[in-house]
Amino acid sequence: MPFILLALLSAIFMGTIGVLARYAALPAEHITFYRLLLGACCLASYMAVTGKAQQIRHRPSKRTLLNGVMLAGFMTFYVEAIQYINMANAVMLIYLAPPLTAVIAHCFLGEKLAKASGLTIVMALAGFALMLPQSASDGGNVNATRGYLYALLALLSYSGFMLINRKPSQSTPYQSTLVQLSVGALCMLPLVIQHPLQPSLTQACWLVAIGVLPGFIAILFAVKALRHLPAATFGTLAYVEPVAVVVFAWWLFAETLNGMQLFGCSLIILAGMLQGYLGHRQAAQKCPV
Repeated sequence: MPFILLALLSAIFMGTIGVLARYAALPAEHITFYRLLLGACCLASYMAVTGKAQQIRHRPSKRTLLNGVMLAGFMTFYVEAIQYINMANAVMLIYLAPPLTAVIAHCFLGEKLAKASGLTIVMALAGFALMLPQSASDGGNVNATRGYLYALLALLSYSGFMLINRKPSQSTPYQSTLVQLSVGALCMLPLVIQHPLQPSLTQACWLVAIGVLPGFIAILFAVKALRHLPAATFGTLAYVEPVAVVVFAWWLFAETLNGMQLFGCSLIILAGMLQGYLGHRQAAQKCPV
């Protein structure tokens, strides 16, 4: 039960990035940079204090380095997307990543899709179709199109992140996370230097919150929960994040969804949960204990 609670808190804290980014009111590259940099600093400090300092110095794999690039892209595109469209629409598009990853693995990695998995993909696509604006008054304008394009890029980055992570790594979860956060921050550094900004005191506080909550605590809780929970259970609980985003958007920014969009949101979440369960069951059948 404690680790289920950690997984739930991790998902909720992950869902705060959009809220905190809007309050910070800074360019996406700056928000991403500080989130990754402060997250890496907090994680390195935690590892040093808890006796894991020897794990900090190691030679990361090429896959881990590439995942850091994907993480930076995912974060930047998501923050850009929510400047133009509702947070709920952006996060639901991003959460099409599990079914998209399954399709890519089926087509290019030889991981055959079962009929049940195919049905979950159709369900997710149907859910997203229901989430789309139904008229120009719902946001079907140039800005909305730009927002959906950014969300699509975030989806592709997240899917690439998941594909790279499919193979087990020799690094510990702490090592992999630290490298990915650090590489992601380094990727954003040239953009931050090219467009320097001096955050106000209020903005600096929001940036610290971004680095500590979704940048460090959410990741720390996820790592601890993953050590004690089955992958299918954790994957299911992770879908609390888009639910949290929808609630935050409604509560803080008065962003509402109509009945059809809420139904589409439910289909995407259900499809993702089923996909995670089916993938875990398929892996268990291949590698019986």
